[in-house]
Amino acid sequence: MSARRLKAAGLWVATFLLMLVMCLPGLWVVLSAFRPNREILAKPPIWVPQRLTLDNFGKIFGFGAEQVAIPVGSYFLNSLVIAMTSTVIALAVGIAGGYAFARFRFRGKNAVFLGLMLFRAVPGIALSLPIFMLWSWIGLINTRPGLIIVYVSLNVPFTVWLIDGFFRQIPASLSEAALVDGCTRWQAFWRIEFPLARSGIAAAGVFAFLTSWNEFALASQLTRSTASKTLPVGLMDFTAQFTIDWAGMCAMAVIIIVPALILTFLVQRHLISGLTFGGVKG
Repeated sequence: MSARRLKAAGLWVATFLLMLVMCLPGLWVVLSAFRPNREILAKPPIWVPQRLTLDNFGKIFGFGAEQVAIPVGSYFLNSLVIAMTSTVIALAVGIAGGYAFARFRFRGKNAVFLGLMLFRAVPGIALSLPIFMLWSWIGLINTRPGLIIVYVSLNVPFTVWLIDGFFRQIPASLSEAALVDGCTRWQAFWRIEFPLARSGIAAAGVFAFLTSWNEFALASQLTRSTASKTLPVGLMDFTAQFTIDWAGMCAMAVIIIVPALILTFLVQRHLISGLTFGGVKG
């Protein structure tokens, strides 16, 4: 075997081992979701599941002999409504903002864009105290709109930045030719530029959705009851003073993971092309 092939084989083996190490925690969570709690807590640990069961899922959804008083359905609905609404709003603002930054010149353009990027650089948890105090004053604590506004503000800078980059890759001459042919500015955007930037918009939408769907730190501070709690916050309901229901927690974690995986697979083609579009020169 030549040195080049040996190096390539070593790189593939190293990559496989690295990916295996990264995936082991997730695999452990998925397997634990289908195992009884006593097997998860067994000492010495049982690495290979002895019996797989759906009882953990039935228990958290209120089926079977054992049940837990955790409104998983309400938490799922809250997460879905909050994530979908914040993603749609962030995409709408991101498309408008990204197109404006990519196509128009106006006073203070660079300063506004820099301000958006600096805001995105601030960790969300660092804003938890001022947001909590402000939301308390105006009555948005423990409400869906309160959390939606927060997630929109977190996602807008990223969506504007990402979509702006994709619109810059599209030659302005295409929309100018459409204007010459009689299209309005809106028609040129909707018929010419929007379809070409669709992959980038899909990528921005996936990242915005996953940010809202998985976020825990801010949601744990701003939600208090079933009316607004999301799935990540609901995981804490499985912890008691002296015990933790690891099986139920892992089952709920799988419920959190599955919609994100489904969404990623549905838009996989657009996501891959969107992430690679900016690095390809025509």
